[in-house]
Amino acid sequence: MKKLKSNFIIIGSVGLLFLGACSNSNQTVNTENSPVSSTSSAKAPSVIPSPGAKKTNSPHGESKGGQVVETGTYHLEFLAEKEANTTHMDLYLQTGDNHEAVPNAKVIAQVQLPDGKQKSIPLTYDVSGKHYAATLSENTSGQYQVKITADVKGEKVNGRFNFNR
Repeated sequence: MKKLKSNFIIIGSVGLLFLGACSNSNQTVNTENSPVSSTSSAKAPSVIPSPGAKKTNSPHGESKGGQVVETGTYHLEFLAEKEANTTHMDLYLQTGDNHEAVPNAKVIAQVQLPDGKQKSIPLTYDVSGKHYAATLSENTSGQYQVKITADVKGEKVNGRFNFNR
């Protein structure tokens, strides 16, 4: 009876080892060819980081050289340019396949400073540049986290960005 129990334990252990060896715990999913069926603005935004401050062309249109977030039908591109004692922030809020500017939105940037403090800054629309702009008066060195909230005719559009100073 003891030998039967010990054989049962050995066979069970070997079986578990084989099951563990046969299972692949590093499974990946290829989503490049899968179609997206929802065009709602509630879906997770896709972030396309842009290298440096150069203009580029991408599948989402011409870039101004900033960080890009595509959410629903909206295209948000954020640029932060260091100046002497301030940081100039630009946001290109565009919609549609042609990336037409959205001039009638209420845009607010919630900035987390490197020391952890929060600052809320409204962005105003620049008609000649077809973008929203504001100036951040902080000049502490470090990483700044920026959450952009835009209200376009009652529809909320959000994007998260960061920059270093």
